[in-house]
Amino acid sequence: MIRHEVAVRAGAALGEGPTWDPAAGRLLWVDILGMRVHTYDPATGRRTVRTTEQHVGAAKPRAGGGLVLNLRDGVGLLDPDGTFRWLHRDPVPGRRANDAAVAPDGSLWAGTMRYDEAPGGGTLSRLTGAGTVWTAPDPVTVGNGTGWSPDGRLMYHVDSPTRRVDVFDHDADGIRGRRTLAVIEEGAGYPDGLTVDADGCVWVALWDGGAVRRYTPDGRLDRVIPLPAPRTTACAFGGPGLTDLYITTAREGLASPGPLSGSLLVVPDAGHGLPQPAFAG
Repeated sequence: MIRHEVAVRAGAALGEGPTWDPAAGRLLWVDILGMRVHTYDPATGRRTVRTTEQHVGAAKPRAGGGLVLNLRDGVGLLDPDGTFRWLHRDPVPGRRANDAAVAPDGSLWAGTMRYDEAPGGGTLSRLTGAGTVWTAPDPVTVGNGTGWSPDGRLMYHVDSPTRRVDVFDHDADGIRGRRTLAVIEEGAGYPDGLTVDADGCVWVALWDGGAVRRYTPDGRLDRVIPLPAPRTTACAFGGPGLTDLYITTAREGLASPGPLSGSLLVVPDAGHGLPQPAFAG
C-alpha cells in the first residue's frame, strides 16, 4: 500500500522545486511567494530557512558549493559564505521566476511566468555558468517542470495551462522535435513540477489534482499516488539511495487550505531516482 509521510509540516504559500543535494545529504525546496529557501536533513531532522529579497522560483546546488537561484529579476549565484551576485539579470515588470532544473551538462533551464498568467508571457531559457543565455522560441505561459531521460537524449517540459507533458530531442545544440508525451484530462488537475526516474519514467505533480502520476517513456500512465493536499506542485527523489519521493505543496489560492497544504511530504521507497547534476557555475 502506498503511504505518504510528513517530512516537514509547514505553511508554505507556494512550495516548489524539491532537489536532493547529495554533497550535503539534504533536500532543498523553496516557497516561491514566501521568498524562502528551505533545507531538510532527513537523517537528523535538521531544517534551515533562508529568506531571499525577491520571489524565488528554484534553488539548485552549484558544483563549487553554494546555490544558483531562479529569482524574479533573473538568475543569481549565492556563494557558500552568503555572498550574492547576479549571473543574468533581466527584470520584466509583471513577470516572475518559476521552476528550474539542471541539465546533464550542468546548465540551468529556468522557467518564468507572468503573475497574471497571461498567455505567452513566460519563457524557458538555458543558462551556462559563464552567463550565456539561450531562450526557447516557442511561446510559454507557465514555464514549469523540466527533466531529462537517463541517457540525456530527451528533455521533458511542462507548460501548465496546456495540460501536457511534452518531450523534446536534446543534445549539446539545444532542443527540437517537440511532441506530446501525455495529456492530463479535464478534472484531474494541471501538470506542474516533474522528475525522471532510473527507468526513464516521468513523475509529474498535479496542481489541483492532489496526486503525483508516473508515466512510462511511451506515455502510458502506470501509477497514481493520491495525496492529502490538492495543490501538489513538484516532486523529486532523495535520500541516500534516491528511493524516497519528496513532494512540495501549496496553500496559495485555496479558500480553505487543508492541514498539510504547504507542507513537504515524502513517499518512502517509491522508486529509484537519478542523480541530479549540480550547476556548473
